Amino acid sequence: MKAAVVRSNSDGYVDIKDVTLRPIKPNEVLVKTEYCGLCHTDIHVANGDFGEVPGRIIGHEGVGIVTELGSDVTNLKKGDRVSIAWFYKGCGHCEYCLTGRETLCRDVQNAGYNVDGAMAEEVIADADYAVKVPDDLDPIEASSITCAGVTTYKALKTASIHPGEWVAIYGVGGLGNLAIQWAKNVFKAHVIAVDINDDKLASAKKMGADLTFNSRTEDSGKWIQDKVGGAHAAVVTAVSQVAFDQAVGSVRAGARVVAVGLPKGNMELSIVKVVLDGIQIAGSLVGTRQDLAEAFQLAAEGAIHPIVATRPLADVNDIIDEMKAGKIEGRMVVDFGLPLDAPVKKEAHAVTGR
Repeated sequence: MKAAVVRSNSDGYVDIKDVTLRPIKPNEVLVKTEYCGLCHTDIHVANGDFGEVPGRIIGHEGVGIVTELGSDVTNLKKGDRVSIAWFYKGCGHCEYCLTGRETLCRDVQNAGYNVDGAMAEEVIADADYAVKVPDDLDPIEASSITCAGVTTYKALKTASIHPGEWVAIYGVGGLGNLAIQWAKNVFKAHVIAVDINDDKLASAKKMGADLTFNSRTEDSGKWIQDKVGGAHAAVVTAVSQVAFDQAVGSVRAGARVVAVGLPKGNMELSIVKVVLDGIQIAGSLVGTRQDLAEAFQLAAEGAIHPIVATRPLADVNDIIDEMKAGKIEGRMVVDFGLPLDAPVKKEAHAVTGR
């Protein structure tokens, strides 16, 4: 089968190679991949930012059809559509796995990083961790919800945002555009979209953002304080240290800043502001199986519509370049039904409010 594997020199790109998967274990299923989105985390993996993993198959926004069952599998059947997410598997018995915080498991396995992922024609999944995709959810949209969607849904839950409150979303690309939709349509909040790209901000407005701000040359924190008295929460999806620093300055007393993006470097915090204003800083890492099931169902009911466009597997390194250059609106998704030399599909497959 064809698969996108991390290069031996971990230079930030992948090679398309013929790979043979091992036989599945009794608790596993074999999945024929239909779609797999490309995420910034895949670029981190290809670049060796979390530790070099040459030869690893990337991909954790996978959706596909179960074609083979291990002998112990009872919760899935052949023909089920399931997801392959970044949270591939936990140990199942630690304090985190037993208290609804399984993504914090110290022995966690992550698809496309320490186990082979879904940017391949077939992928092996643990049956207990392969969340079913609802029949009435577009599988191309589901691929984005498997990572970007559930990550932003969980981040807003972590932000403890309430209806009518203001939330600042920093970075409105593949993650941020979904955060806006969750915030407006599910959490019923007012949204301020912050980015350095005017085109993305225009898209954010279409997604429902109440206010937008380009922070390329001006401090968004001061602007938000002047405009609405400070946000009740800020969610930072941007891969930019500056965005994290400005987010802290954008919130009012008692607010929570939720860190999602993974830029290199450190956050600069005013200890006086954090202490005197009671600011909480929280990290939010993807979502649990329950979070993903909730996100899938809400999306199936029309709460969000990811912006997605499909490409063949052969385009994966071009997509990486476009992501690095900030040229992609929403998510680029590899369609494994397309031949390797298929032409680029220019139009997005689905947009909000379709």
